[in-house]
Amino acid sequence: MIGFILAGCQPPRQAGVVSTVKPGAPYSEPHRPQYHFTPPAKWMNDPNGMVFYDGEYHLFYQHHPEGTTWGPMHWGHAVSTDLVRWQHLPIALYPDTHGLIFSGSAVVDWKNTSGFGVGGKPPLVAMFTYHDMAMEKAGKSDLFQTQGLAWSNDRGRTWTKFAGNPVIPNPGLRDFRDTKVIWHEASQQWVMVLAAGDRVRLFTSPNLKAWTQVSEFGSDVAAHGGVWECPDLFPIRIEGTSETRWVLLLSINPGGPNGGSATQYFVGNFNGTTFTLDPEFAKGIGTAGKEPERGVWLDHGRDNYAGVTWSDVPASDGRRLFIGWMSNWDYAQVVPTEVWRSALTVPRALSLHRTPAGLRIFSTPVQELRLLRGETVSLTAQRVTRVLPLRIPKGGSAAVSELDLEFFTSNAAASNLALELSNAAGETYRIGFEARSRRFYSDRTALPKAFSDKFASTVHYAPRIATDSVVRMHIYIDRASIELFADGGATTLTDIVFPSQDFTRMRLVNTGPATRLRYATISALRSIW
Repeated sequence: MIGFILAGCQPPRQAGVVSTVKPGAPYSEPHRPQYHFTPPAKWMNDPNGMVFYDGEYHLFYQHHPEGTTWGPMHWGHAVSTDLVRWQHLPIALYPDTHGLIFSGSAVVDWKNTSGFGVGGKPPLVAMFTYHDMAMEKAGKSDLFQTQGLAWSNDRGRTWTKFAGNPVIPNPGLRDFRDTKVIWHEASQQWVMVLAAGDRVRLFTSPNLKAWTQVSEFGSDVAAHGGVWECPDLFPIRIEGTSETRWVLLLSINPGGPNGGSATQYFVGNFNGTTFTLDPEFAKGIGTAGKEPERGVWLDHGRDNYAGVTWSDVPASDGRRLFIGWMSNWDYAQVVPTEVWRSALTVPRALSLHRTPAGLRIFSTPVQELRLLRGETVSLTAQRVTRVLPLRIPKGGSAAVSELDLEFFTSNAAASNLALELSNAAGETYRIGFEARSRRFYSDRTALPKAFSDKFASTVHYAPRIATDSVVRMHIYIDRASIELFADGGATTLTDIVFPSQDFTRMRLVNTGPATRLRYATISALRSIW
């Protein structure tokens, strides 16, 4: 396991919270995830600048190193060789006279188009948004966000900011941020997409320093219930074919399908300057409106936001790798953690499929997570009438585990099969499937929610895309989070949870007619810390 640079001392334990993690161990604070990425301490939000170079996955993130709420933004930094175990590195980018360091992206400039490379080696180049707080406070809301540039010649360990910053001035928009840069091979140029109010704008450049706006997209389609943020643009092959389409990810806050923050996406074509919707995808969305159903959502849970994908993953790997911020602006700054605040989702592989609903993105946990598996308990096929207790694997915990199950369902029967997690305090959480409504659901209404009245007021639902009679639920549990990948990733639902004590029991609960379970496995997962 890679060694870690940990910041600060171990804090006093949070009163009233019982943990199943060994006291005194690194990262043992209440609610601290054991295999999800978290900062050593203080605040984190959007993942930034993900790039693969020289055997390392780089992960940067929005970071306030002096507090556990949003504040002056820096780029925190970590690297991994396997997407699972992370090494914390020093802060990469600090605020300067141009402003705070907001979200952005990083690329490998393989052809040294920027001229920043030395010794025949390509530089890493980061583009990011400057946010000038002084201008904002002075009421100059159409000037305070601009785009900056920095580069590294030592594998991302240190960064030099471009003397010509900002490379893109503000055109007179309050919201003008979150650069995502890609190399477009067909036109032999760099392309940037960034959020500009209620749409995205696209720019091109020969050298990453001089940029020209070439088009815009999105003002008249899909969900517009909040500010557009954190775009991403990438090509992807339709599974089972040789056809390629382009995907545009777009986060929105508020306006998500279950309230608050969420990420919608578009599937289309891109010619180097202009993005247009594909008819196979467009039939599933409407013209612009505030209704959540007008968007097509990457994740129907409350807690997967601002996610983008890694740049420069080798063609020999072939995956489109994604990670998101596992929180929601409705309550992100008040969740009950004291030393650090916020985690990221598990890394996911995105794929594009033809479905009855049209072209849709599937999300699956990366296969590298299997490295963490300990003992696995298997259940054979059987009928579940009411309650089926599940045995926790040796050395494992209900609070830190992976569960995979398949069962038969009938739309005519009101079957409702759920995984229920509980603790000695009588708190419960359920995630399951309602056959009659053809919806997956996450129910955290029986968990503590005193820190926010927006946290657990309703059950969260996600529509099922698959139409066959076998439902598959693949679930990752990590103390303060639940991630569901249903039907091979066709439906994804991510929620964070904060029980007053760690979950210690798990069982399957059926509230309808008997359900035939095909199989189930429960695996213990090792801590990465």
